[in-house]
Amino acid sequence: MNRFAVVILVMMLMLPVPGTAQTFGKYAGEFMSIGIGGRALGMGSAYAAVVNDVTAGYWNPAGLVHMEYPQLTASHDERFGDLVAYDYAAFAFPSGMNAADPETGEMQYRAESYGISIVRLGVDGIPDTRKAWADSNGNKVYDENIRPDYSAITYFNWTDYVVYGTYARQYSEDLFVGANVKLIRRSGGEFHGTGIGFDLGVQYRLMPGLMVAANLQDATTTLVSWSTGTNELIAPTLKLGLAYALEVFNGRLMPVLGTDVRFENRRFASAGNLGPVSFDPHAGIEFDYNKLVAIRAGYNELGNLTIGAGIHLRKLDVDYSFAKFDAADQLGNTHRISLILTLEEEKYRRGAE
Repeated sequence: MNRFAVVILVMMLMLPVPGTAQTFGKYAGEFMSIGIGGRALGMGSAYAAVVNDVTAGYWNPAGLVHMEYPQLTASHDERFGDLVAYDYAAFAFPSGMNAADPETGEMQYRAESYGISIVRLGVDGIPDTRKAWADSNGNKVYDENIRPDYSAITYFNWTDYVVYGTYARQYSEDLFVGANVKLIRRSGGEFHGTGIGFDLGVQYRLMPGLMVAANLQDATTTLVSWSTGTNELIAPTLKLGLAYALEVFNGRLMPVLGTDVRFENRRFASAGNLGPVSFDPHAGIEFDYNKLVAIRAGYNELGNLTIGAGIHLRKLDVDYSFAKFDAADQLGNTHRISLILTLEEEKYRRGAE
């Protein structure tokens, strides 16, 4: 059995077993599933087998090892008008390099990468009116003639923070493995919850241009402990991906496929299910012309059309995505712009002295 098969076997053994006494809260980790980066979102979020830059800490930690230079990225968007703010920033750098053993000539794979990422989802300035009403007659009913004391209104924020620490390494010519440790902090007014989780990712090159990938998020189940004394369990999610790149018309055409496998008994809230195990497929395509500009389209796991574009400058990538959410039961289309700055100087290159 080769090392790739061993990795997949270990990942499968870590999955939850339906029918056990353990229960999970549906959508408990949904705040970590919104997605980041204009390139990935423009391709329908089918990105586990594609990612090869600083955003790998979010999409698949194994992809971080492909970096040759340190990178920085940041993005901000406001959803549902300006009610919800969603912010993301990350930094990653390569370390070590692959080299042939001077005595045996055998290739030694020592390429590694390290990264840190932070995501914030917040609703700011929520009014707390609990102390703003005076029960003048003591009947414990808000009578029509009672007016609020506006000076007693206070405000609070509801925020979710996730910090990812990422490590990735190349283990052979075609096998790339990575892991995340992530710290979670959720708070709303006087209530707060804290948790820690782990992700395990792998990318494997089946043949030139063809990459398969898996990312097991919250691999050991993530417990968020709340100040109220209650606990919230985030079930594992397995993200599978496939990407094939081919050279056409002085550029690269890359169709991608992916599916999110969840174990929360979502049933009819998913595209398909086998009992408590649900499946949400997504797909995308990218054409990158001469490493100058790119156009993208996709279909995400929510069943929405996405499109996007990108511009490659010498040290800066600018990516834009658009997701269509304008049905009667939805809350508006989403635009996203993200930047990736590459410190592309020889002194920062992987293996540079």
